[in-house]
Amino acid sequence: MTVLTNRQSTAPAPQATPPRSFGAVVKAYVALTKPRVIELLLITTLPVMFLASGGLPPLWKALWVMVFGTLSAGSANALNCYIDRDIDVKMRRTRKRPLARHQVTPRNALIFGIVLGTLSVVGMWVTTNLLAAALNLSAILFYVFVYSMILKRRTSQNIVWGGLAGCMPVVIGWSGITGSLEWTPLVLFGVVFFWTPPHTWTLAMRYKEDYAAASIPMLPVVATERRVVVESIVYTWATVICSLLLWPVAGTTLLYPIVALALGVVCLWEIHRMLARVNAGKTGVDLRPMRFFHWSNAYLALLFLAVAIDPLLT
Repeated sequence: MTVLTNRQSTAPAPQATPPRSFGAVVKAYVALTKPRVIELLLITTLPVMFLASGGLPPLWKALWVMVFGTLSAGSANALNCYIDRDIDVKMRRTRKRPLARHQVTPRNALIFGIVLGTLSVVGMWVTTNLLAAALNLSAILFYVFVYSMILKRRTSQNIVWGGLAGCMPVVIGWSGITGSLEWTPLVLFGVVFFWTPPHTWTLAMRYKEDYAAASIPMLPVVATERRVVVESIVYTWATVICSLLLWPVAGTTLLYPIVALALGVVCLWEIHRMLARVNAGKTGVDLRPMRFFHWSNAYLALLFLAVAIDPLLT
């Protein structure tokens, strides 16, 4: 792994002519929705429906929640690409996105995002219930207007509060099945909320020159590495503690707390090892922030897999 330089991060974005074939056009519009981000959101949506149902959820209702949840996330991501088109060209990590490469016009990206969002909200309402549709709409609006347009460029706490949008699939999945909200989905909402900052900050540590070039005040850009790691430790501890609360709140079997505790220990071990590297005088890529980033991805996926499996055992 090599350290990014300012020269790399500020290099002109690759130019590309608009895609001409149908396949290339479809690929460009799909890329606007950020499929890898959607995958992460769906990882938290489906298991919650198992928990809400006490086992296998109703097939068609679960399918509609996943379909319109996908459209919702795709809408928010496409609109985010529209808003961030000026900074995406400055960042090495994002300069290959369709708008940065002129594969989709800003106007078409805006229309695409609005259409996806409208379909997702109306579809969720028709196939599930009003509460799920309202939560769906609030997630899109919060991500676009609060995070993308206000928080992201103005505060180092952008991802802390902006991450609330990424927690919404949990409550949408639950309400899509039950038509109500209870403490159980709110506990899992808290897990995702506390998990998001250290997950994002370790990625931002790897690409902080990118964010600096785009004038985005991510915490690793404006704070010392020690502060970033210490705050990440606090949020990781909060994540693990919150995850264990699900056991008494939801009345799970012993499978869930055992898995949650084991996964939590691994994540805590990894983030404390980063602090040890800071104390040893290491910096930059030598802190191995991407190691924790990848572990945190695995943590969330495996934790919610346990959430899905546990009700099948009762």
